[in-house]
Amino acid sequence: MGRVVVRAFWGPREETVEELAARWALTLERVTRLLPPQGDGWSLRRVGASGAAAVVTPDEESLAAALRAVQAADDWSSTSGTDLRVLAEDGTGRTLELGGRAGAASEFVLMAMLLTVRTPGDEELPGTELLAGLAEAWAPDFGGVVDDDVLDTLEDDGDFAPSDPAIGWAGYLSPARAALVPRDFPAGTDPLPTGGTLLDVAAPDDTAAVLRANLLLRDAGALQPLPRPMDRPRL
Repeated sequence: MGRVVVRAFWGPREETVEELAARWALTLERVTRLLPPQGDGWSLRRVGASGAAAVVTPDEESLAAALRAVQAADDWSSTSGTDLRVLAEDGTGRTLELGGRAGAASEFVLMAMLLTVRTPGDEELPGTELLAGLAEAWAPDFGGVVDDDVLDTLEDDGDFAPSDPAIGWAGYLSPARAALVPRDFPAGTDPLPTGGTLLDVAAPDDTAAVLRANLLLRDAGALQPLPRPMDRPRL
């Protein structure tokens, strides 16, 4: 089974339930359009911390109710963000899991949206387009398309901590980070109409090229962490 993770991260940004629901609805619209179901259609469920699941639909009203249900939990805190998880299945073994922590102004905890795609075969996935969808919906600071091999390589050979800014074989950088990309950076760049830039770094199996790109960007300052305590969502 293949597994690909599309990640987006940003700093403190307070948002209402309605604002978060709008971002979630746009995310689900983009993702399901880029990954049409191969079976009877995507079945969406909200998954709680206990493993209990509840049906959710990809409209703002249903998503707002799901977000409020998360906030009603005993252990929820407005300072850490609203952590919603939605699982989608199409009956063929393909699954999409969207999980995000958003809406808070934490000075030390990054907000995030992660899309994990699992497929039973060797289906070629539109990773760059999925990353663009997350970037347009959430206006993050940085992001990338990765798998376990890329993450292991960055940590073992590049000394990247799990919380450090990094990209994958495709990457996204907010405008201030994109301005720091070296002119001789060996990858294609594609500015997004909503701001920021996509980076087309390497083939999914070329972990060495992904590592080189991350090291170049880190040396140039494009992957510097947000200053702590954080006071803004993007560099």
